[in-house]
Amino acid sequence: MFTYEERKKGMKKKKKIVCAAGLIVLLMAAVYLGGVLYFGSHFCPGTSIDGIPAGGRSAEEVEVLIRKEIDQYSIKLAGREGAEETIEGSSIGLAPVFAGEVEALLQEQNGFAWPAALFTETQLQLDRVVSYDEKALESALDALSMTKSANQRRPVDASCSPYREGEGYSLISADYGTTLNRGVLAEKVGEAVLVLSDRIDLDESGCYVDPEVPDDDERLLALLEELNLYAGTVITYDFGENREILDGETISTWLSGDNWEVTVDEEKVLDFVKTLAKKYNTAYQKKTLKTSYGQEITISGGHYGWRIDNAGETEQILADLKEGKETEREPVYLQTANSHGENDYGDSYVEINLTAQHLFLYKNGKLVIESDFVSGNVSKGNASPTGAFSLTYKTTDAVLRGEDYATPVKYWMPFAGDVGMHDASWRSSFGGSIYKTGGSHGCINMPPSAAKTVYENIDKGYAVLVYTLPGTESKAALQQDAAAVVNAINAIGTVTPESEPAIANARNLYNALSAEAKPYVSNYDVLTAAEAALAQLKAGMQPPQEQAPQDIPPQEQPPQDIPPQEPVPEMQEVQPEG
Repeated sequence: MFTYEERKKGMKKKKKIVCAAGLIVLLMAAVYLGGVLYFGSHFCPGTSIDGIPAGGRSAEEVEVLIRKEIDQYSIKLAGREGAEETIEGSSIGLAPVFAGEVEALLQEQNGFAWPAALFTETQLQLDRVVSYDEKALESALDALSMTKSANQRRPVDASCSPYREGEGYSLISADYGTTLNRGVLAEKVGEAVLVLSDRIDLDESGCYVDPEVPDDDERLLALLEELNLYAGTVITYDFGENREILDGETISTWLSGDNWEVTVDEEKVLDFVKTLAKKYNTAYQKKTLKTSYGQEITISGGHYGWRIDNAGETEQILADLKEGKETEREPVYLQTANSHGENDYGDSYVEINLTAQHLFLYKNGKLVIESDFVSGNVSKGNASPTGAFSLTYKTTDAVLRGEDYATPVKYWMPFAGDVGMHDASWRSSFGGSIYKTGGSHGCINMPPSAAKTVYENIDKGYAVLVYTLPGTESKAALQQDAAAVVNAINAIGTVTPESEPAIANARNLYNALSAEAKPYVSNYDVLTAAEAALAQLKAGMQPPQEQAPQDIPPQEQPPQDIPPQEPVPEMQEVQPEG
């Protein structure tokens, strides 16, 4: 139990402790209240604004720090190809514009919670507002090396490469260059400065002039694909033992890609086809023939042979290009022949010898038939044409029409316009010299049986080779030709001045004979004697009275082994009806 004195001392001690505690509380309250008062106008500890330490600083003090930071501001311009340059803020008159933003941040903080701020960090963002001199910025941009025209490379569009054998067409990448768009550059740098960015990527910001056609341009890629489709076409032409190849090396010279579309120069395609035609066409060209008489001759005229259809083949090539395919084929022909060999008619043809008035039909190298015929009437200017022809068509039961008649034929085989081969049932004989005065209008008149055989063995396009070959006349033809001269000489009679026309006629007829027919003129010496007598008369000399040789009476008829010419009805052939 405590004494009174002890209790009294204890009470005093307690009073001292309570007073000390009270003083501490009062002191803390004073400090806290002082902090509340202070941080009402200053930023709390641990506060930073855009990285600037603002704790314990007033708004005015923070603004001073911001000004100092802006005075040190610079922006780095990162360009293409590693180019970098810097613009200092001071060179463009950069300055902050304060409109109470820092004060607003200060007002927003809770000053009563300043003790807690001693143990935390608060980072604030300030919507800074700065200004700069636009003219100064323009001058600063002008001073940059990257804006100098000498240091700028113009952009180049992506494009198609020239055609390369084995590679075709490929993409030539665009050159993006280093040409700056001056207006965009000023705009984007100005925007970056206003937000105090320390770096701007000019390429990402769109400050450069880009090519109009980049590498991934859909039109360009589609054009490349189509060009390679066309150039990938390979056409192998079959000309028998010869081949001609059309591929990208030639095709590429025809192509252009204007307006993003592939265009083919059709004139160049046609020129290519014409080159093929010039090399391989054989129509209208001379033919060499080893005749059935053993002699080799050259036949001129006529249309037989290979003939490329220039327009048709050009059209076919254009169609092939659009498919880009590889193909082996023959060109489109207007007319074909039997063979691409030395002789385009091959070993199947009709051989017509107008001199001998005899024809031969060969099929696959074998003689099918030979026959005499009667060709066009020479005396009336209707001689049959010579040349290499192809059968136009064939038909049966045609009607040959003239001005005042119509004659039916069983087998009609035209080969040179309205001239053709056909049966001539109205004729009783063929061959010899009938054609010279009693021939047709130009057609080859044949015995019906021979015409039938020929008809059954040939078709449209079959080669018909027509020629003359002196020295191949038949004996009968030679004798018939000579008989007319013999008669003309016998008609001279006793030579008088009035005999001159008859003598001249006989001489002309004799001279017109072939060398093979002249030996058949058995009274040639009478002609020479008459010519001599006429010459004496003209010279004023009386010719001796001579009788014509006893072995050749006047008006002697042709030798008995020469049959008289049989009159033949005149026929005029025209294109059959229907």
